[in-house]
Amino acid sequence: MPGATLAVIGGTAMNRWPGFEPGTAHAVETAWGAPSAPLVEGRFAGTPAVFLARHGIGHHLPPHRINFRANMQALADIGVQRVIAIAAVGSMLEGFPPGAIALPEDCIDYTSGRAQTISDGNGADLLHIDFTAPFDPLRERILASAPDDGLHAGGVLGVTQGPRLETAAEVRRLVRDGCGMVGMTTMPEAALARELGMEYAVVAVCVNWAAGMGSGDIHAEIEASAARGMARVGNLLSAVLPRLSR
Repeated sequence: MPGATLAVIGGTAMNRWPGFEPGTAHAVETAWGAPSAPLVEGRFAGTPAVFLARHGIGHHLPPHRINFRANMQALADIGVQRVIAIAAVGSMLEGFPPGAIALPEDCIDYTSGRAQTISDGNGADLLHIDFTAPFDPLRERILASAPDDGLHAGGVLGVTQGPRLETAAEVRRLVRDGCGMVGMTTMPEAALARELGMEYAVVAVCVNWAAGMGSGDIHAEIEASAARGMARVGNLLSAVLPRLSR
């Protein structure tokens, strides 16, 4: 099995990891079933890493159908200690425009019906994890070596159910709650990582202004912005992965 202790989970804008040199793909079974896709060991910027396509090969799994428990359990089972999760988001922050990336500091979970925990009465230990700072300490380590290339260092990420995008009224509610960006996959992913003893941070890629915050066709904006955001993700990972692997 892979010797890499660092994994990257690719989201909507990153079903494939540009610049990643893939090696062996491992089909893993867990107590929760199979993960979204095989775990691919390889190298990026000379650093050993594991890549997991969150939405499956060909990007076919909607957010509410992702087997988050299997994904995170599979990474823990092969010895991964740190997880960087890439997530496409809409922005409600003036300083976080389409094409930029962010390291959110906190999140609010608005999802429902998802398997949220490995502690569900099946013989596993009952866990009450401290989730005060869901993305630290890994987020702080990333910030310490991150290039200042369209990077917004902060913000609260609201996690909605999907797969539809939000209404303008829902976005206004998110803003009232203190959210500055909205996505669909960070929860329960982040909490499961904490339960399994893995450090976890999310790199949010702004692909559009959230509903009611911009003008024009949201899907056209996503298409135009995703490539710029992913180029910045590549620069970020090139800078931080060699340091995180030490």
